[in-house]
Amino acid sequence: MLTQPSLTLARRLNAPAEKVFEAWTDPKKLVQWFGPAHTLTDTVKADMDVRAGGLYRVSFKTDDGQYHEVGGEYLEVTPPQRLVFSWAWHSTPERMSQVTVALRAEGDITLLTLTHDKFFNEDARDGHKRGWTGTLDKLERYFA
Repeated sequence: MLTQPSLTLARRLNAPAEKVFEAWTDPKKLVQWFGPAHTLTDTVKADMDVRAGGLYRVSFKTDDGQYHEVGGEYLEVTPPQRLVFSWAWHSTPERMSQVTVALRAEGDITLLTLTHDKFFNEDARDGHKRGWTGTLDKLERYFA
């Protein structure tokens, strides 16, 4: 069987795990930082039912005029340590992948490990690596 590509990114955030978890699960907070580097400020919208089995949808526009929308289902919600959700772009709903956000408190710092796996192919992984890198840069600034 072919293995599906995955990626893992880690960040040390200047905030307690509870605050980082809220940034991922409170739509009012998520819209302040979510999206890749070229996301237009104030275009991020989030509709989230944060519980196992709950659905979410996040949309945003980028500076090239493109509209992006992603959604899925929360598979595991364990505050403030773990959030696992399925991930599919509205343009390619058949390409379902999975994101795990793991948080480990180290005093007032939180070690965030984002694992995104079950990609359709390596191009999809590489594109998401760029997107998540920009997104996590913005999350880091959100807590700076």
